[in-house]
Amino acid sequence: MNWLEQFVGQISIVEIMLKGIIIGIIVSAPMGPVGVMCIRRTLNKGRWHGFMTGIGASVSDLVYATITALGMSFVFDFINNAHNMFVLQVVGSILLFFFGLHTFRTNPHSYRANPMDKLGSYPVTKSKLAYNFATGFALAISNPLVILMFVALFARMSFVLPELDFVERVAGYASIWMGAVVWWFAITWLVGKLGSRFDVRGIWLLNRVIGSAVMIFGILGIAYTLIV
Repeated sequence: MNWLEQFVGQISIVEIMLKGIIIGIIVSAPMGPVGVMCIRRTLNKGRWHGFMTGIGASVSDLVYATITALGMSFVFDFINNAHNMFVLQVVGSILLFFFGLHTFRTNPHSYRANPMDKLGSYPVTKSKLAYNFATGFALAISNPLVILMFVALFARMSFVLPELDFVERVAGYASIWMGAVVWWFAITWLVGKLGSRFDVRGIWLLNRVIGSAVMIFGILGIAYTLIV
């Protein structure tokens, strides 16, 4: 392999990882039950309790991303056709728009607090962090509909892993997890800084912003597919 092929290969991996990070952030960003639990634990128990809840959810995202990628290998011949790929990207963009609309309209009051997440002083111990991780994972893995979100994003961003070599696939999966971790780290840091000022209205506003961004992303995706 000459230097030009090596350079192109490096660019390919960087592109895959950037797409994966974006996918991981978009999937994690909507403030559903896991997000609300993460924020409540950050406020009531401390940042690391909330962050480990998010880490548990990110592992669930990795599981569903892997399932989605493996499932898409069965339709690889289908999406190799330019017309079929065009249709899939339009449908994916439409799905993203409706996911954004759902996030925009989500009411954080509809999610009940975990009775064990009471306000108080909680030391950071391995057992408590493991509990936060496990409950975050369990709550996230109980929502298999996230696969539809992954399908929409994979289609919209042409994030097709079956055709890649082993290193590129690993980089793709790892980058999705990294994107999710970056999101949970950022949100727990922000909530930790704002403290009690970040209340239910803050979650409601965050859902409005995230939902609007995802809807715009979906609309731009439709426009780009139709024009290009």
